[in-house]
Amino acid sequence: MFTARASRQLLAIAASASATIALTFLSSSAAEPTAASASWHQWRGPNRDGISPEKGLLDEWPKDGPPIVWKVKGLGRGFASVSIGDGKIFSMGRLKEAEHLIALDVKNGKQLWATPAGDADHSNCTPTYDGERVYGVGRNGHLTCVDAKTGKLLWQQNFEKDFKGKMHSGWGFSESPLVDGDRVICTPGADKAILAALDKRTGEAIWTAAMPDRKEVGDRGGDGAAYSSIVVSEGAGVKQYVQLVGRGVIGVRASDGKVLWTYNRVANGTANIPTPLVHGDYVFCSSGYGTGAALLKLVRDGDGPDAGVKAVEQYFLEANKMQNHHGGMILLGDYIYCGHGHNEGFPLCIEWKTGNTVWKPGRGAGSGSAAIAYADGNLYYRYESGDMALVEATPKEYRLKGKFKIAIKHGPSWPHPVIEEGKLYLRDEDELVCYDIRGEK
Repeated sequence: MFTARASRQLLAIAASASATIALTFLSSSAAEPTAASASWHQWRGPNRDGISPEKGLLDEWPKDGPPIVWKVKGLGRGFASVSIGDGKIFSMGRLKEAEHLIALDVKNGKQLWATPAGDADHSNCTPTYDGERVYGVGRNGHLTCVDAKTGKLLWQQNFEKDFKGKMHSGWGFSESPLVDGDRVICTPGADKAILAALDKRTGEAIWTAAMPDRKEVGDRGGDGAAYSSIVVSEGAGVKQYVQLVGRGVIGVRASDGKVLWTYNRVANGTANIPTPLVHGDYVFCSSGYGTGAALLKLVRDGDGPDAGVKAVEQYFLEANKMQNHHGGMILLGDYIYCGHGHNEGFPLCIEWKTGNTVWKPGRGAGSGSAAIAYADGNLYYRYESGDMALVEATPKEYRLKGKFKIAIKHGPSWPHPVIEEGKLYLRDEDELVCYDIRGEK
């Protein structure tokens, strides 16, 4: 049974609730570019990999941290991070009696509009902005689309009522929906609609993906959606949506919603959270709660235009070697950087091709799970304890280049950091703080 306190203390996800490659990591497998594709317009940035293309940022931090540009209240209750586009900041949170999609002015944090978008006690979804509309998922499965300029409600679907969807455990829907061309791709978590592609203008279903029988998939984890968010792969020459669900990682063909492959070993029964990493024909996945991590290679299964895809395990790392709880992972060149350990966030660098540990210095600059982002040669670690750390993104050694206490803390400091136009955005429940991290002015 999940207690209210446990519910408040699990997720900072998007999920619900993850260099050359750094900037082009999904270039051959990213969603179709939109008007907002150059900005941090969705979960984990332009390519959903935690990587910002920003340059000219501070290479070290002052003792008390970078200067604060502004700090505002009014985002409501929740662990959602923020997305940014065309002068607006988007997030979700419970205001008064309902969850809301919220827009703020990027110049000063002033609220521009707030639209009801669910009925749960807090929100975990980071909204997605496509240049015209904003999409968000409430914890009770309300997928809401609003006009980005005015906040006017355009359409709404409910995963439970409209798709018979469910979560594999009890902290509510947390994913950040993916916009791919004229479609929004989401995870209702139903047996006949584990994923769904909807017309992004109307919300009407284009296809739904049926989950294979458990005998085929495996017994680890639980039926339904998890807390991760969808990424796009062109592995084995087939465009597909890769998602971590209750029964593990799956690949769903983009053209028609056919489930191409499943991988159960990385699933656990409590909460599967981190967004997978995709690179060429490979998928790297991890999960906490004593689970571990794995590298998969996607290969063609059969011949001809209807040939399938299968996922072949390259290696599996036991939990004592690597497990990412909910802070996400970064792939740069030949190396993966993350926080390791269930609810620990120990800084870790591994070689992605082999799984070999490169550095693992111990506690790090803060405590608890660590959400991670990358920009301009450095890793940004945000710890549950409310500490920020700047770490050089190098496999040579662990190099801490600065740390500071975040100016706001109302609970677990979980929402993922956002880096956009020389600013660092950190949300904590009802408040959002904007730091100036530009280098030489």
